[in-house]
Amino acid sequence: MPNSELMAIGAFAQRSGLTSSALRFYADSGLLPPADVDPATGYRSYGVHQLERAVTLRRLREIAMPLAGVAAVLGAGAEEAARLLDEHVARIEGDAAVARQRAAAIKSALGGDAPGSLIAVLKGPVLAEAVEQVLTATATPNPTATATGPTHEPASAVLAGLHIEASDEAVALTATDRYRLSTRTLVPVRTGERTWAGTVDGADLRYAVADVRRSALVRVEAVPHGIWLRMSGREDRHCRVLPEEYPDHRSLLASLGEATTRATVAKGALLRALEEHPGDRPVLRLTDHGLRVQAPDDELSGILLPAAVTGEDLRIRFEMTTLYAAVSTAIGPDVMLDLRGPLQPVTIRSADRGDLTTLTMPVTFDH
Repeated sequence: MPNSELMAIGAFAQRSGLTSSALRFYADSGLLPPADVDPATGYRSYGVHQLERAVTLRRLREIAMPLAGVAAVLGAGAEEAARLLDEHVARIEGDAAVARQRAAAIKSALGGDAPGSLIAVLKGPVLAEAVEQVLTATATPNPTATATGPTHEPASAVLAGLHIEASDEAVALTATDRYRLSTRTLVPVRTGERTWAGTVDGADLRYAVADVRRSALVRVEAVPHGIWLRMSGREDRHCRVLPEEYPDHRSLLASLGEATTRATVAKGALLRALEEHPGDRPVLRLTDHGLRVQAPDDELSGILLPAAVTGEDLRIRFEMTTLYAAVSTAIGPDVMLDLRGPLQPVTIRSADRGDLTTLTMPVTFDH
């Protein structure tokens, strides 16, 4: 290789983001041998063509990938490398979840292992289903809502959590990413000792939900900075409570006007129509003839679904990801849509069960 294509180790270190000592280590480990070594001085030089490998190596080590994993990724094709990265991240997430559970148990023991305050006793399968349904409305990352549709900004931790409100009659689960809101109300087997409200970390709940589903009853207890999900015959699960203030969703729900258009349609048929829609922002056209799923610039074609429509005719547009998720989590074979105009929140719920409700923001036609 001509000398003009070689860089001294210091220059290569600066361009790759690796220190000179790290380059020597990776050379000795066989991951990044120098392009040339001076036989008299032992001085190492690197080629320009090695920069990409060096940068990739640095980035892999920044996510704590072990050397054997780094070697496997560097030697793999794109598809296999992606699979190896996913496996590594899953291991890290699993290890972090286990560490959080063990740390919570240690803190509980250090505090004398005093029992928490009872929030509620709930049926495990029902709680697991409700958590999974409502968590679909969390922000990961955080899209915010305007009448023109979602925009993206840095995620707020509280918007990735599940807000829980427990009273002497019910337990309400709520999640929102500011342009979609889902809430479900559960009737507990046993109510708590007092009212309680807090926002629970969504990732902790997702980690716990498999065990919750396999437990007949789950005792939910509040402790400082968290809740315990206590299950007979299974390891108890600790979930962190987030300190940030939750958005005032109750004011939003209270401020909703009366529906000007109401439609009841088969859930499966609506989902299939959305799946067949070629674009990412479908339009719903509601008339006394039914509900039509169509493209924004196509007034005549589209998929016409049988639907019971009352009230004003309406043409309204949605983000596909928003509408599809809201419809798919509805309970039962039929969904009811309460619409308040082309730019107001739409309420989507089961036609025969009201314990799961989702609010979805439409987008403007020029978005």
